[in-house]
Amino acid sequence: MTEILQTRLPYDPEGPHALPGISPLDMADWLLVDEAFSGQMAERARLLAAARAEVLAVTEGADPAASELLQFVLDWLGQYAQGYEISAQHVRRPDGVVVPIDRRDPMGTLGHLVQEDLCIMERRGDEHVLTAAVLCFPASWHLADKIGRPLTAIHVPVKAYDEGLARRVQRLFDGVQAGRPLWRFNALRYADATLHQPRARVQPSASADYPYLRSERQCVLRLPATRACVFSIHTYILSRRTVEV
Repeated sequence: MTEILQTRLPYDPEGPHALPGISPLDMADWLLVDEAFSGQMAERARLLAAARAEVLAVTEGADPAASELLQFVLDWLGQYAQGYEISAQHVRRPDGVVVPIDRRDPMGTLGHLVQEDLCIMERRGDEHVLTAAVLCFPASWHLADKIGRPLTAIHVPVKAYDEGLARRVQRLFDGVQAGRPLWRFNALRYADATLHQPRARVQPSASADYPYLRSERQCVLRLPATRACVFSIHTYILSRRTVEV
């Protein structure tokens, strides 16, 4: 398969930053279109057609939040995005592909509209639970293992995610305000450039000559009506030979 790579990052992915490393984000900067747009969108379409059950899930009761998210994204694209043409029934993307707006399948429609993976977190009891997602480009985790589970269970395999950090992240989801999104990033070393990486990753040593840098630009925002939180993930994969920051 042809590698789908970016050539630069808009931030320093390997600079020092403390977990969870959250910063404010201007709403106009939420969703991105970069040089890998066409390739990533084609791969998203392939995965949604060939492996929909692996990359999309909606739990019972999550339909209102999923529907709100679709309209929220459509409104955002109409207000902020360049290269999109939006009508009542269709969206023409920057690469010229026309996407029908299927309100019976909001997460599926979203999967064809933007580069970002989109996860919906809703308050259930004392924690936020992953209630719906279109996750085409997971970084070493399976959607089926996480859907319907709370934040603490989702992050169990992450060594840095201790009890104190869990409380901080839960407070973050509790406190994020509509119209005031937040963002962070990570940096991961990978042996190959495959975007769909649900399998466990073998972590190379810090001194290893790994060929690819994978970085996720992660944003959190609040939907105003359902009050659900949206966790968006923009995936960058760069060859270490050509990486620019």
